[in-house]
Amino acid sequence: MKLGQWLGLLALIAAIYILWSIQQLLLLLFVGVVFATALNRLVRWMGRYGIPRGAAAIFSIVGLLLVMTLFAAIIVPQFLDQFQLLTELVPQGLNQLRLGLDWLVARLPGGAADVVPNLTDLFNQLQPVATGLANNFLRAFSGFFNVGISFLFVLMLTVMLLINPQPYRHGFLRLVPSFYRRRADTILAECESDLVGWILATLLNMLVIGVVSGIVLSILGVKLVLANALVAGLMEAIPNIGPVLSTIAPAAIALLDSPVKALGVVIAYILIQQLEQFLLVPVVMGQQLSLLPAVTLLAQFAFASFFGFLGLFLAIPLVIIVRILLREVVIHDILDQWTNPYFEDKHKDTPLAGYLEQPTLAVESATGTTPSYPSHETIHAAGSTNLAAGSVPSEGNPDATDS
Repeated sequence: MKLGQWLGLLALIAAIYILWSIQQLLLLLFVGVVFATALNRLVRWMGRYGIPRGAAAIFSIVGLLLVMTLFAAIIVPQFLDQFQLLTELVPQGLNQLRLGLDWLVARLPGGAADVVPNLTDLFNQLQPVATGLANNFLRAFSGFFNVGISFLFVLMLTVMLLINPQPYRHGFLRLVPSFYRRRADTILAECESDLVGWILATLLNMLVIGVVSGIVLSILGVKLVLANALVAGLMEAIPNIGPVLSTIAPAAIALLDSPVKALGVVIAYILIQQLEQFLLVPVVMGQQLSLLPAVTLLAQFAFASFFGFLGLFLAIPLVIIVRILLREVVIHDILDQWTNPYFEDKHKDTPLAGYLEQPTLAVESATGTTPSYPSHETIHAAGSTNLAAGSVPSEGNPDATDS
């Protein structure tokens, strides 16, 4: 390797190290971008009625803070009281389950009891862990935000991005080669659309699941309905893992009354999740926001392992962004345009030639139609004729530029 290549490699390693050192800051930056993207739709809606963008941004932030304050004043005190009682009842329910399983194992025929692992030791190991997690949840949450400093950082960042997003958008697009800026602006718009759709769909799912869970728990006569329903709604923000975790507490509390009630809670929660998967998700999120379950689960565990709880909550929006980049940039703009004349000439008289003559892989858009993007030659030509060096398309109008 030449000296320049070694210097480039060292610069790449240093950049990766620096980015990894500020990973939490980058995640908070992404949170601010997500919030600003969601509120930007509300600001644009206000702008249609003649409200200046700065005033609309302030109204949006103040309205969001008022809703959060009202929620905290009405719901949080009751939730904290019930959550404290919840941490006391869940271990009792787990202990009741342990006694029932021990009774069942003791009556197994022959040597089957020796094959079953020691359930008493297993529950003795799991119960302190579950109790510790429940007791330290709020303390860990408050410690994570470091007495509100991180929240204020995200809030101020959201306000700055929301009041005047154009300089930040243009600055980002200037990092892209001039011939690709118009295409990059289109990809950014698609990322914004999918993020807003995911946020709205998730909020609606949380509301529906929380209300339905509260109604079902009230019908079954389970204690601490508000706390359990609120937990069920909030856990909807974590697909796959959240619904399973939200079932443990109400089932353990119902087990204190009777095993039949606990079984009813488990069955009810399973039915609620089936309702979400087959009704809410297809109707609310649509096909364009559907993610492969295995990919979602893998991303959740990966981001949680690297970035902790914040990575777990941000796994889905990060996957949405990565999916768009892979589909539009890697697959369409690189792989679909990649040809090898030597390979085509070598196989022109073989059965493989029929496949080589077929169109490249079509990537359907959100509307179900196949978009016709320009080839690399067209993009380069457009970059040389229509886009001056350093020009950046303006927001919402890829044809407009400013120098």
